[in-house]
Amino acid sequence: MNPSSELDSIQLNFSPSDLLLLNLALALIMYGVALDIRVEDFKYLAKNPKSFFLGVFSQFLLLPFLTWCLVLAMKPPPSVALGMFLVASCPGGNVSNFLSNLAKGNTALSVSLTGFSSILSIVSTPLNFALWAGFYPPTSKLLREISLDYADAFGTVALILGIPLVLGILSHRYLPGFAEKASKILKPLSILIFAAFVIIAFAGNFDLFVQYISLIFLWVLAHNFIALGSGFLTGKLFKMPLADVKTLTIETGIQNSGLGLVLIFTYFDGLGGMAIITAWWGIWHLISGMTVASLWKSKI
Repeated sequence: MNPSSELDSIQLNFSPSDLLLLNLALALIMYGVALDIRVEDFKYLAKNPKSFFLGVFSQFLLLPFLTWCLVLAMKPPPSVALGMFLVASCPGGNVSNFLSNLAKGNTALSVSLTGFSSILSIVSTPLNFALWAGFYPPTSKLLREISLDYADAFGTVALILGIPLVLGILSHRYLPGFAEKASKILKPLSILIFAAFVIIAFAGNFDLFVQYISLIFLWVLAHNFIALGSGFLTGKLFKMPLADVKTLTIETGIQNSGLGLVLIFTYFDGLGGMAIITAWWGIWHLISGMTVASLWKSKI
């Protein structure tokens, strides 16, 4: 059997207790991010509609479309393509605010987009995923075989992103002292927590990752490149200030692959191609994001 086609049939080992830990870790990360979000941040979006709409366009419309184009061009195995569509449908990752700040981008825009995209993802992630996966016949067929319950998927996204986000915003508003102290602890911990649950996914499946890493590396590299590129080109084409271009690039290039892993192990039984490419995305986008931010931090 062709090694790439084998990805469609392998299942990753991930126990119910691992999945529970993954859900709790992601909810904690989202709560930590939300501690820095104020109600005023959403007013910022209303006062700066151009940056806001371009951010939404780049992340929720352009990236899924370009992912579909990339899948048509590269023709990866159906399970890998399904993982790519899922990653492209997820909201921005939890470290995008940190990286935008490091790059000397528009941090207020980054925080505002993170908050809004997390709320919007309750609806947009399942819908975008179903839409674009349905446009590609091999993934459409795979979805029919799996029979994903989209109502349950909406509920899962709301539970692990929506509720912690609301609690974090309320904590900032009504318990500012606690929120400030907790944020200082959870900010650095969020990266470690994310790394920890990716390592959990790797730990029980190390041999599989080693076996297939040479196959998935190019797919993830190309996919992350178009994610970063779509944000950059959107900002440049619409003549945004450099700080906003930096933020749009990072917000679109850093995806919440942790949410993707939760959905994969909850609804797809750890389907090999999906899980491996999403887990590697979780590692690679930190490397690429840190590289881009470091190169940009001296350009104002």
